[in-house]
Amino acid sequence: MANVLYISYTGLLDPLGQSQVLQYALGLAREHNMTLLTFEKPDALANTSEVDAIAQRCKAAGIDWHRLTYHNRPGIPATVYDIAAGTRKATALARSRDIQIVHTRSYLAGMMGLKVKRRTGVRFVFDIRGFWPDERVDGGIWKPTWMRYRAFKRVERKLFLGADHVVSLTRAGAREIKKFDYLQGKVPPISVIPTCTNLDLFHPVELAEKPAGPFTLGYVGSAGSWYMFAEVAQAVRIFFEMNADARFLVINKGDHDAIRDKLRHAGVDLDRVYIQSAPYAEVSHQIARMDAGIFFIKPVWSKRASSPTRLGEFLACGKPVLANGNVGDVEETIVETDTGVAINAFDDQTLRDALVKLMERTQEPGLPARCRQAAEDHFALETGILDYSRIYRGLVGTDPETAVGAPA
Repeated sequence: MANVLYISYTGLLDPLGQSQVLQYALGLAREHNMTLLTFEKPDALANTSEVDAIAQRCKAAGIDWHRLTYHNRPGIPATVYDIAAGTRKATALARSRDIQIVHTRSYLAGMMGLKVKRRTGVRFVFDIRGFWPDERVDGGIWKPTWMRYRAFKRVERKLFLGADHVVSLTRAGAREIKKFDYLQGKVPPISVIPTCTNLDLFHPVELAEKPAGPFTLGYVGSAGSWYMFAEVAQAVRIFFEMNADARFLVINKGDHDAIRDKLRHAGVDLDRVYIQSAPYAEVSHQIARMDAGIFFIKPVWSKRASSPTRLGEFLACGKPVLANGNVGDVEETIVETDTGVAINAFDDQTLRDALVKLMERTQEPGLPARCRQAAEDHFALETGILDYSRIYRGLVGTDPETAVGAPA
């Protein structure tokens, strides 16, 4: 058993925080003493009923949850303020809770965690979640010439050099880390633990009305930044041209107007499109209304370390996917498990051929079971929890195996 401080700049009140922070913490709390420090958005904190509900879940699991307010204005000063406040709070928690390991989710939390290590001597787990500075550039948020990009590349170097253990979401990302010049001869232990899915929450759901309905292509999650929703809209237009009664269902929180604009710009008939929000616990019921999923992500260098949450969620619900390659291990997983179609071009003919294959795939006997099995083999939350737990035990000396997970 280890005393662990987990720091996440993503709040538990965010959908991503519920799927990729809380779910892990709940499982890890069965074996370890978990202290959780998160940054919550002001409007989310105003929803006292939801705050109380999550606080009760944490308390019941034995998780000591501490929350600070997330600030996004004015820009960099707000982030600097959050990092300073988080470092002070995390240092105090490390000292008062006899923390042995500080586990940080991504770069901003990593900056806090590295300072805590230097101040208190705890072991430092850097869970990278992706090459964040380069993701900002590839997502069109920063430019490579900006000072902030160069500054965070220096931060990245310090985080990797200071880490006692690194967690990468993908095998491709782990291979890139090992190539960094400044790590030659100094590569820390690296584990590969993909973005995991709670298979109890995401599972096949039988809907009495679905077999008689039209073929429905589905999309789940964000549509901005490095997600190539314009290309998705292009595919939907072609899909509608191929199938007179087909439908497109989008489950998304907050980007509805932008999604409609991109679909309209692509020439998609919006009367055949349904866009709605859904609580995290109900997403699997919405995926059940779909016959197959689709998502495209910019195939840029930074995304080699990306493991899209939606891939595991679609497969766990028994649905095949149409996605693009050169993003983490997505294409490799789809090909190995035979659970969808992967493409590497976005011209009309490529998309049309891929959609035909996707529709044919949905008619294959046993496909839902094959998709579910792929999720269990590659994205099971319980497997990820066990891998993190082994890392913790290794760092505190109760398990000799410190580099766990899939081969890096």
